[in-house]
Amino acid sequence: MNRVIVVDTETTGLSVRNQGRVIEIGAVAVENGQITAELATLINSGTPISYGAYRVHGISEQMLAGKPTPQEVWPWFLEFAGNSPLVAHNAPFDRAFINHELHLLGMSLANPWHCTVRLSRRKLPRLMNHKLETVYKHLFGELPEEVQCHRALDDARMAAQVWVELLK
Repeated sequence: MNRVIVVDTETTGLSVRNQGRVIEIGAVAVENGQITAELATLINSGTPISYGAYRVHGISEQMLAGKPTPQEVWPWFLEFAGNSPLVAHNAPFDRAFINHELHLLGMSLANPWHCTVRLSRRKLPRLMNHKLETVYKHLFGELPEEVQCHRALDDARMAAQVWVELLK
């Protein structure tokens, strides 16, 4: 795989079955082991954010005021992704939310998905857990100082580094 898109989402809730929506997307293009492009934005879906989700990512409804709508963001994401394989830490979660958002707009995504959680479980079976921060720290030491965990672009960047390292 020469080019992959590593993606992360932050959402209003924990499930699309409970009307959860994507309110932040971060994606990085990785080519030959290097991040070559980035896409990131908050998304104003007009959906209330559950307290549980807010406690994870810290994104408030006030932060979404004036931000792009799903109709503006998802065509941009599809163009950015192209036909490249997609990678995410816990890919089934992000895939479900992204597919839901695209479905609401009459769009779809046929790209194959890969999961860094599954890959890390296979390659690092003795880790106490396979959360992104745990895997990253195991592979690289401490998290970079400026990283905001559970924010889409920073998590996508970390997952990209994990992906590249685990494929070595």
